[in-house]
Amino acid sequence: MNPKHWKWIEKARNLDRQNKRHEAIPAYRRFLELEPGDAGGWVDFGGLLMVMGELEEAQQACERALRIDGLNLGAMVNLGCVLTHRGQLVEAEGYFRRVLVRDPRQLDARMALAECLFKKPDLDGARSELNKLIQLDPGHASAHQLLGQLFFGRGMWSEFQEEIQRYRELDPDSGYVEYERGFLSLLFGDLPHGWPLYEARLKVPGLVGPERHFTQPQWKGESFVGRTLLLHFEQGYGDTLMFIRFAPLVKALGGRVILEAQAPLADLVATCQGVDVVIPHGAPTPPFDLQLSLLSLPGVFNTGLESIPAEIPYLDIPTWVPNRIKIAQVLSESNDKIRIGLVWAGNPTHKNDGVRSIPPGVLTPLAALSGVAWHSFQLGVKEEAPLPSIANLGPLISNFSDTAYALSGMDLVITVDTALAHLAGALGIPVFLLVPFSPDWRWMLGRSDSPWYPTMRILRQPNPGNWEAVIQQVIQGLAE
Repeated sequence: MNPKHWKWIEKARNLDRQNKRHEAIPAYRRFLELEPGDAGGWVDFGGLLMVMGELEEAQQACERALRIDGLNLGAMVNLGCVLTHRGQLVEAEGYFRRVLVRDPRQLDARMALAECLFKKPDLDGARSELNKLIQLDPGHASAHQLLGQLFFGRGMWSEFQEEIQRYRELDPDSGYVEYERGFLSLLFGDLPHGWPLYEARLKVPGLVGPERHFTQPQWKGESFVGRTLLLHFEQGYGDTLMFIRFAPLVKALGGRVILEAQAPLADLVATCQGVDVVIPHGAPTPPFDLQLSLLSLPGVFNTGLESIPAEIPYLDIPTWVPNRIKIAQVLSESNDKIRIGLVWAGNPTHKNDGVRSIPPGVLTPLAALSGVAWHSFQLGVKEEAPLPSIANLGPLISNFSDTAYALSGMDLVITVDTALAHLAGALGIPVFLLVPFSPDWRWMLGRSDSPWYPTMRILRQPNPGNWEAVIQQVIQGLAE
């Protein structure tokens, strides 16, 4: 290598380490123009492109590295990771296993193989690889987290708790382990024990968002008469809709309550009692003295199963509904039938969407039901449900005000675990919630009702992935 060219790869790698990825790309490109035969440069460039989501070019860079050096283990690992992201799991597995044949102690390759097998899903294979990895590195955080996901997905609760305890002994200060303990306590219905532990979610970088850097102190539940409290959203739309119910309890303890919410929810959550001002996320925030995340409110009030504020409705339809006339016209076409709203899939970018969403074809048995007017609330649908004369409301929904108005015309809502379930519940509309075998903590285990939403009925998979049985439960429930 020409020593004068070295400065470009050093610059690229330094920028990459500083997370200045967009600046690192031209430095990598310049180096590889000057030194196209440097396999290590192509490996690092491919890894950066993969992190940035440029999967096609990342694959080309890794393949280029392997043409230069067919035994480059880093290129094989990176190429396997790219193929995993692209869903080419068989090919990805092959690359990881080739690396491990040459170097069984290659931790990155073994972790990547476990993740690949987890996605296939070959859960027994994934568990085997994770156990091998943990033998080599007992404190490997990513291995612990994936093993926890595996146990969770299978409902292996005792094994999950044992793994949490094992890792906790290695890292007693781990915020992630504390979060896991809180999650399981909430899932098992032990809310007073779970809330304090669940606060650890705020200590783990990247676990929840958006990140907050307030200088104002957290509100602890004391009287704040004469002062202003900012309640701010966290995580998704459903979380905001679920926990805004605590606003009246907050207001009873003090002065002014400002709510920062996601912009599409702003008009809707302004209908909740106890909120003085709603600020859409990104808009300037008025001065305030105290602040707290909405998801921390149950802990502040030491909420148990018997003390959940579940008076419904606690939200209402906003005065301004952008597409009120068009939605009303669609609803008027089914006045003589039972209107059922339907959502079978969530946001595809959600980390758990593959588990919570239902393939449209599974809904086919619902087509035999007579006297039903089906209304799809699915947004950005690529494949419509195979139901007779289903009315697609998706194009008429511009924000949650439209959604609330359309929901008010439904006799029943059938939905997977999305924000629509929370909105229907908050409006007091009957809901059939369809949840996977291992659900989110808020739906708990082994019960068909929800203490959060009195009009909700929970229909559960009897075993992982079995949506067909859930649809039969829907048919039976409608027959009742």
